[in-house]
Amino acid sequence: MCLGSASRLIVREVRMTQRSAVFIDAGYLDHLLRSNFSRAAIDYAKLGESLTVGTAHLRTYYYTCPVFQSDPPTEEEKERYANQRRFFDALEALPRFSTRLGRLALQGPDSSGRFTHVQKGVDILLGVDLALLSAKHQIQEATLLAGDGDFVPAVIAAKAEGVLVRLYHGPSPSSDLWREADERFPITQEFINSVRRPDP
Repeated sequence: MCLGSASRLIVREVRMTQRSAVFIDAGYLDHLLRSNFSRAAIDYAKLGESLTVGTAHLRTYYYTCPVFQSDPPTEEEKERYANQRRFFDALEALPRFSTRLGRLALQGPDSSGRFTHVQKGVDILLGVDLALLSAKHQIQEATLLAGDGDFVPAVIAAKAEGVLVRLYHGPSPSSDLWREADERFPITQEFINSVRRPDP
């Protein structure tokens, strides 16, 4: 065996002893899929595996909010909530997968008098999980699928604990987040094709 091959083998063996986790900002991923990849349906088990290949996969975390429901909810809102709940249950049934739920808050009115709902608590949930897992030395590598600069403090905290942070991002991630990540990978059509759910 040549020296180069031996070195690559050692690196692979070392990485296999490294625990890694994936942190998915679901709102960011959903927007990316709608805007750039024709609403491609993702196989989330395959996504988690592809982002931790070569390491010991601790868990994939998926951060989002329940859909809005009025009080009392309309029939359409009930159906939308039930569909989302089935989706969350399917995610939770995947090996090494966990959903983290924030909440929706009413915001507005805007200049046209319209109210909107915005996610609350999602960024902090992701940041706390990343920082805690790093501080407790539960992971040595973290993969962040996100683009928001609000995650920068958590990334800095993780790196201070010796965690290697990889960023998978769309076309225009926060420049601060991009700079702080140890490694950066743009999400391409080829990548989406590799993790998309087969057509029924």
